[in-house]
Formats: sequence, C-alpha cells, structure tokens
Amino acid sequence: MIIDSKKFVRKYASIYTSILAVVLIVPFVLYTLLLLRIDDTKVKLALHDHAIKIISSMQHYNNREGVYNFPRYNKYKTALYTNAYKKVFSLLDFEPSSFVEGVYHEGDRYYLIYALPDNYYFGSKYLVVSTEHNPYDIYLFSLAVISIVLIVLFVFSLLLLRNFSKPFRILNRKLDNFIKDSMHEINTPLSIININSDLFINKHGENKYLQRIKSASKTLATIYDDMNYLIKKGTVEHTIEEINMSQFIQARADYFKVIAQMQAINFILEIKPNIYYKFSRTKLQRIVDNTLSNAIKYSDSQPKINITLTINQGNIVFSVRDYGVGIVNVDKIFSRYYRENESKGGFGIGLNIVKDIIDEEGIKLQIESTVGKGSNFIYTFPKK
Repeated sequence: MIIDSKKFVRKYASIYTSILAVVLIVPFVLYTLLLLRIDDTKVKLALHDHAIKIISSMQHYNNREGVYNFPRYNKYKTALYTNAYKKVFSLLDFEPSSFVEGVYHEGDRYYLIYALPDNYYFGSKYLVVSTEHNPYDIYLFSLAVISIVLIVLFVFSLLLLRNFSKPFRILNRKLDNFIKDSMHEINTPLSIININSDLFINKHGENKYLQRIKSASKTLATIYDDMNYLIKKGTVEHTIEEINMSQFIQARADYFKVIAQMQAINFILEIKPNIYYKFSRTKLQRIVDNTLSNAIKYSDSQPKINITLTINQGNIVFSVRDYGVGIVNVDKIFSRYYRENESKGGFGIGLNIVKDIIDEEGIKLQIESTVGKGSNFIYTFPKK
C-alpha cells in the first residue's frame, strides 16, 4: 500500500480544521473580548447607579424622621467612611485598598469609591458600593461555541477528505492485489529456477553461467522476501522461538557466498558457536540478509567481508564489515526508497525494513563508515 488513506484523512482533516479554526475562532475571540469589556462596563455602571440611589436616599432623609434605614441590596454591599477612613456604617466584608475616587476590580470583586461633600451625609466623606461578579457565562458560552466549531469543522473535514481519498483507497486496493498477484507469479518461476539449477549442477557440475543464474536468482529472492515482508507487515504474527544464531548466520552466509563469489569477494567468518536467542526467525533473516546483501552490493569488488557473531558483556553482537565505497549520508540510508548509488539497483526498502525491526525489538545499531574505505554495521541484541 503506497498511501494509508486513514492516516491521510486524519492528518489532513486535523490540518484543515486547525487552519479553518484559526480563521473562524480569532474573530470570535475578539468578539468574546468585546463582550467581556461590555460586561465590565455594565458592572461599573451598575455600581454608579446604586451609588446615585443611595445618595438620593440620604438626600431625602429628614432628621425628624428618626432612625435612617440605610438602603440594602441583595447583590450590592455598601459602606460610609469618614475623612479619616473610619467606618460610619458598613456592610462590607473587606477593607478597600484605596480611597481614591474610582472603580476598582480585584478578582471577582468590584467596588466604587465615591467622594461625598464635606460635613454632609452623617459626617461621612466616602461612599463605598461593592459587588461580586464573574463573567462565567461568557467564558462558558465561548468555550461551548469554540468546541462546537472545532467538532463541526473536524467532522466536515473528515467527511470531505474521506470522499476525496476514496479514489486513493480504490487505487491502493488494486495496487495491493496487483503486488500480491505479482509476488505469487514471481515465486513459482523463482522456485523452478533454483530447483532446476541445483539439479543441473548435481548432474553436470558447476560452471560460471550457472553461478550467474544462481547469484541472480538469490538476489531476486532477497528482494522478493523484502516485498513479501512489507505486504504481510501488521497482518501476520511472528512466532518467537529460540534460535541458534551461530548456525543461522552461518547458513545465511553460505546462502550469499554464491553472490559474493561472483564479485570475487570472500567471507571471513568469526562466529562463536552455540549462541542462542529468542526471536522471530523471519525478522532475523531480514536483518541478516539485507545487511549481507548491502555489504556485497557496495563492496566495489573488494576482496573480503568480515562477518562476526560474539557475546560482549552478556549481549549478543552481530557485525558485518565491508571494505567498499562507504556511506555518504548515514542518516538517509534507512529512508524508504533511498539509494546511495542508483547504479547498484534495488528498491531502497531493505534497510528501511531493518530499521523498523530493530526499533520494534529494541536492537541497537551502530554504523561505522568512511567514504572510500567501507562500512561496519554492528547490531547489539538486548538481553532477554
């Protein structure tokens, strides 16, 4: 599958939602800020209105009427202070931080300081009117609107892109079916070539032409195995078994000897015997085969490749050193379809598969490479 339509839809639905959200939500945020300013102004005006009502009530009071009933309100608390900031009357549950005339806003509390004429209104100088107000409704409204906008935009983008990606999904299915059919068609003649080559060698002996056929078929088989691994990735559960890595790597080296000999390359093996490791045989083969295949491919007719399997501080270490062209861009070699040298052939998927496997399994890979002198791939398998 070239395109993962689900990831494509989710990714671009998120991008389009973000872009549209910025376009739509920024004006709404400005509108919300305007609502907050209007709400703030309303609270301040209400404080002034209540201050005027209280002053009017005190103005209409006649001393002959006896006790003066100071106006009380459910949402507003009031107080009178003298010129020396002493209480004449107070319903407040706090002390003003300043007596300079104006409106103050501290947290949820608003209060108005109003200067009164001297020697009037029961000898008081300052009228304080306070209320508590929280623009919770505005914030809740804004949050609800923004949430609804984001959800609607995302769903709309999801549906739109899902329809847009439908041709890609159809193309992917057809391409997957084509690759699977092609792989099946390749497997049969490849098996026939290998079997008949072996039969011919057994009957008539080896010659350079048959060696070339065997070398080409094994190279093709490695590419086939990589493609088959990619197709089945995520759908096949790999069996974990205890593998004799010493025998396994020896067998894979024997398998690739024919290809190496075609380029006059000798394998120098230093394999410690009876090293066992619990792992997937399929995944291990992809690591070993792709590493050996690349070492041969980029040896540039150098005479040897060192293949080593040892135990270092309790860890299994597998390394393949070639003495070829070296790697120019070490960081890029694991990218799918990347090839350092287009003339060497291949699809650029082998090391990408290796990278996926070692990341999944926690295998450490160290690459030592010098251009013109060769490369050394060192795999350290974690203890289990």
